[in-house]
Parts: sequence; C-alpha cells; structure tokens
Amino acid sequence: MDIDKMFKLPALPASGNLKRKMPDAPTQEMLKKYRAAEPEPEMPPPQTNGKGKARAATVEEDDEEGYARGGEEVYEGDEDDEGRFFGGGLNNEQQQILDIFDAAGDEEDGPTLDLPGLRRQLAKFERIVRKNAEQRGKFPDDPSKFIESESDLDGALKQFLPLTQNPPLFYPELIKSGVVALLTNLLSHENTDIAIDVVEVLRELTDEDVGAEVDDLEEEEQEAEGSESKAYKTRMAMGEFIDELLNNSILDLLVSNLSRLDESEDTDSQGVFQILGAFENLLSFMPPLAEQIVTQTSLLPWLLKRVQKKEYDSNKQYASEILAILLQDNREIIMRLGELQGLDSLLQVLSQYRKKDPGDSEEVEFMENIFDCLCSALSQPEMKHAFLEAEGVELMVLMMKEKLLSKTRAIKVLNYALQTEDGAASCEKFVEVLGLKSLFSAFMGKGEGKKKKLNATSSFEDEEHVLGILASLFTNLGSDTPERIRLIAKFVESNYEKVERLLEMREAAEGKLRAVNKEIAMERRVMEANKEEITDVEESEWYLRRMDAGLSSLQNADYVLSWVCMEDDGAMTHARVLLARKDKSFKDVVDVLTEFKNNVGDEPEDEEEEPNVQRMILEQLIAFMDNL
Repeated sequence: MDIDKMFKLPALPASGNLKRKMPDAPTQEMLKKYRAAEPEPEMPPPQTNGKGKARAATVEEDDEEGYARGGEEVYEGDEDDEGRFFGGGLNNEQQQILDIFDAAGDEEDGPTLDLPGLRRQLAKFERIVRKNAEQRGKFPDDPSKFIESESDLDGALKQFLPLTQNPPLFYPELIKSGVVALLTNLLSHENTDIAIDVVEVLRELTDEDVGAEVDDLEEEEQEAEGSESKAYKTRMAMGEFIDELLNNSILDLLVSNLSRLDESEDTDSQGVFQILGAFENLLSFMPPLAEQIVTQTSLLPWLLKRVQKKEYDSNKQYASEILAILLQDNREIIMRLGELQGLDSLLQVLSQYRKKDPGDSEEVEFMENIFDCLCSALSQPEMKHAFLEAEGVELMVLMMKEKLLSKTRAIKVLNYALQTEDGAASCEKFVEVLGLKSLFSAFMGKGEGKKKKLNATSSFEDEEHVLGILASLFTNLGSDTPERIRLIAKFVESNYEKVERLLEMREAAEGKLRAVNKEIAMERRVMEANKEEITDVEESEWYLRRMDAGLSSLQNADYVLSWVCMEDDGAMTHARVLLARKDKSFKDVVDVLTEFKNNVGDEPEDEEEEPNVQRMILEQLIAFMDNL
C-alpha cells in the first residue's frame, strides 16, 4: 500500500478557498505500528520571518522518503493523544494560513460590548466631536486642518450601530450621558456627509426589528423566571430614546436636512432615503406623532412636492409611502392637505396613469400609495366636495374606461367619493359623465381578458367596490330623477342579465362567508363550554371578521337587489325565480338587511336628534321585502 498516496495532501487551490481534507482511514496494522512509536515532545517553532518551517514530530524510519512533500507536517498535541494520524493532517504552511484566517476572524468578532466599554466609547466620541468642532472653528477655510478629525468622527458614528443588540442595557446610557443631544446637534453639521451618517445611526437605533435577535434566544428563560419579556424592555427603552430625540428637536432637524441635500448627488439621494426611513420608524413606533410632524414641521408640503417630480425614483416612492401613512385616519392632517391644495396635487400625479401603466412593481406601489392617499382624504366631507370641484369624478371615469391597472383603483376611489350624503353631488356627476357604462362593464366582468394583469387587484375586492358604488347611487340619486331612471334601466335591459349577475355576486359572497361563520360558531361554543363571558368586544371582533370575509358584499348586494325589486316588478319576479332555484327566498334577503340595520348607527335618543338616513332606508326596504 502506498502511504504517500493515502496521506499526501492536495496542493492549495489557486482561489485560496481553504478547506481541511481528512486522509483516508488507515488499516488496523498501520494503527498498531504507529501507536507503538512514542513521538518526541514537540518544540514550539522558532520565531522567524514567517517563511521558516516548524520541526514536526518524527516517526520510525519505515516512513517512505518524501512523505509530506508539501512541507513538514504540524500536529497539535492538545488535539489528539493518539499520534500523528489522528492530528490535524496539515503541513506548516497550511497551518499558518489557517491561523491567519482564525486570527482575522477573532479580530472581526471583537470583544462583546458591555456597559463599561460603552461608557469609554461615549467618552471618546465626545472628545472626537469636541476636537472636530474646535478645529473647524480655528480653521474654517482650511479643510486639511480638520479632515482627519472628520474622518475620526465618521468612524466613531459607525460604532453606535452594535448598540441595537441590547437596547434595554445601552439606550438608557445614551440618554444619561447626554450623547443623544450630541447626535441631534450633528444633524446640523456643516458636512452633510456627517449629518447623513447620524441619520443612518438614528434610523438603525429606531428600527422596529431592534433587539429581535436576542428576544427569541431569551424568551424561554424569561418565561421560566417569570420576568418581564425582553420585547417589553426593548420597547420601553426605545420609547425613552425616542422621547429624548423629540426633546432635542429631531423632527425639525430631519426636515431641515431634506431641504439642504441635493438629490442629484448619489450620497445626498441616499441621505434623503435614510431620513424618510427615520420618519417611518418614528411613525411606526408612535403613530400619534403624525399630527405633531404635520403641524410643527414642513414635511407635508415637502412630500407633496416630491411626489409631483416627473422623474421616478426610489425616493419618490418612499415619499408616497410616508404620505399615505400620515393621512391614515387623521382629520387634522387631511384638512391640512386640503389647505395645501393637496387633493389637486394627488389628482395631477395620478393623471399620468390614465394612458399608461407604471413601469415596474416599485412604481405600481407608488401609484397605489397615491390612490390610498386619495381614499384617506375622501373620508372627510370637505374633501368630497373638493374632489368634485377638482374634476376628480371625471378623471376616475376616464380611468375606468381603460384596460389598465389604474381602472380598479379608480373604482375604489369612487366608492369612497360617492358614499354618504356628502357624496350625493358626485353621484349625479358620475351618471352625467357616462360613468354607468364603464361601471356595469366592470359589474358584468367584461374587459378583464382571460389573463389578469400582474399586480391586478382581486376580483372579489373589485366586486365589493362596484357593489359599494351601486349602493351609494341608489341611496343618493333622487327619486324619479333622470339619473335614477337611467340606473334602473341598466338592470332591466338585456332580459334582466344584471339581476342575474347580482344574484351570482350574492351567492359568491355568501359562500365565502360560510366558512368564517363556522369558525366563529365554534369559537362561541368553546367559550360557552368554558363558561367564559362573551362581551361586546368579542361580538364586535367577530362582526368585523365577517365583514372582511364577505358580509359587506352580501349586505350591499341585498341592498341593491331590494331597491331594484322595489323599483321594477319584472325585476322582482325574475329575482324571486332565481332565488327559488337555489332554495332561497326574499326572507334570506330580509335577514341580511336586518343585521345590516342593527349595525348601522344608533337610534336617536330624543326627537331633536336627526335619524340616520341609511338606517331609515333599510327599515323601509325590510318592510317592503318582508311583504313580498
């Protein structure tokens, strides 16, 4: 047997990608032979310039000459007591290379940061900041005098990033030391690169995933000890840190940097992205900050201006995202948007998608964010009127006529715009600009094609918005008006095909809802079996789940069906026949409308209070359908 072939190591690959390769297993005879030989104690290799070789342990002279041609072998006694063939199997050169890599890895990992280490780091950071300020003050016109301290400052800022590993331990020390004030002051630094570095640090320190890596590791321990969860402590530390940032005018300082950065420069453009990320973190952790941001800073006008820029880029998309977050369920911010003519701005931005689709998926998100902003704004009565005056209805109807991604989003916006009494004028305008044709095309599912577009909305969601528009039209269009007559005619034409389609939608919504009803019924039985109290909270949660699962569509379908039956006897007869084929009757419609009525507004407590209009309509529809 050729020992050379068995134990000779292959040459190192040119790529330097080192990997230990174990030799083939020796035979029993060979093991006995080499165990019998006691190796001489190894001596540490002499200190050389790195090119010398350590002397390996010797073996019996039976070894063939040139055994380790790649160099003499190194065997570490502490790894194995059984002899050379159970050692590392590496020659000196290979061992040295591995040692270099190991040492580099150790340096990279570095010591774990603790509180004393952090305090030293913070003290050093303060000295660096002070030195840089002094040198800039002494030599304002000679960058060579302060460039070194600026480089030190840049490096010192990067050292704050590991603090996210343990916020409960490190964040209080940041506050106590006064470093938070230093960081926020650096946002006004003459060198915008330093300001951008600070923004990056603050964005990382306020990220919602901060401390997540240690939360999972310690969760079991904390449960066993009954101690406060790490997630709770992290959130508390984050809250205190953000409070301190707010006390140091973080909002104004972030916005001021938006205006002084030049996005034509890559570094500054990335800085704007980081600032928007910092705002997203703050809003995610503390949603009520939205009103403070809008009332105390100029962020809202900046965002409106930014989304109107013709060129599309990531910052434009991010600006639309922050704008959508700010406008969620906040009347004060929406009214401020109106003061800035923001509704006109949003419509102008969306007008570009009347004739073309977005270029990529990121731009699709941008478009959807702007549509969402519009929907949020239309939750306020004043904005519904502004939408009508800005010819928003006309623009949405034009979009509905095109087979583009904006079509279904336009239907969603109209659903919001036409709701309630404040949308009555828009309902009339919708019929006037021939919106019914496009609406019923979508209602019948025409123009969709066999293959849906990428990023298209779901059919069920689209149908829900179409039904919502129809419900608003029946509610708001005056009796015997030309607009209402045209609406009723749509359901009568083509041998009542629209009535058939309406009942198909009803059946689909009912089927979708059935599964959730079973789940809720099971949950109710379990709570009753455990003698748990079922409160209004549970009832409300269950109702909302059912609304999301199809109840909303079912209610609107039956609401529209009842109006059609009341307005036209032929439609009523046709609907009765179709329902009977599915073992259904108008009694099922009445049950749905009754639940609808019970969850719409409240009955007036005194005679002076105006009754809810929709509730009154539902009562009349229920009475009519119940007598059929």
